Amino acid sequence: MSKDSQWIAGINAVASAIEHDGDNVREVLLEAGGRNPRITEIEGNARRLGIEVRRVPQQALDGVAGGLRHQGAVARYAAAKTWNEDELPGLVEAAAGRALILVLDGVQDPHNLGACLRSAAAAKVTAVVIPKDKAVQVNATVRKTSAGAALSLGMITAVTAAAAALRRQAPRLCGSCTPSSTSSSALPCAASSSAGSSLSSIRRGAS
Repeated sequence: MSKDSQWIAGINAVASAIEHDGDNVREVLLEAGGRNPRITEIEGNARRLGIEVRRVPQQALDGVAGGLRHQGAVARYAAAKTWNEDELPGLVEAAAGRALILVLDGVQDPHNLGACLRSAAAAKVTAVVIPKDKAVQVNATVRKTSAGAALSLGMITAVTAAAAALRRQAPRLCGSCTPSSTSSSALPCAASSSAGSSLSSIRRGAS
């Protein structure tokens, strides 16, 4: 597989990729003999968009899914674009006053990151910022847990640099910290609910 593409697994993730970003779905593999109505729906939607669809044995799906529960559906997807922090001001400007940037720090569980990205997509977040180090990166588990949201969101991997760029441009920045974390000069630390804490924990020294 090319380094410019990646496998996504699971009915929701594959269906979301086809629906929202079909141009970047390279091929779809479905379990031979699968009778799940959603598998049939995925096949029909993919074929209508001219995406190559192959019915393959379950063992073949197991091999490309890398241990994930694929539910009889996987797809080869063009690697999601990662934005540079220098591009962030342009994204904010293009949003015409409606930019919403989610900054995540220290999220190490891929299921938690996937859940955050799923919520971010529902909230129409403009871009998501995560650290390069000491945090989980977008992988197959994140893509599956996010139900495809990881494929459509702009991702930036540089917390401190991105926060500095936002500070120069944004009229107001808000952040939340877990009670045990130390607030960073990059973003203000405000009292947070448990939901806010899970979505954005800003710590000193993130990069």
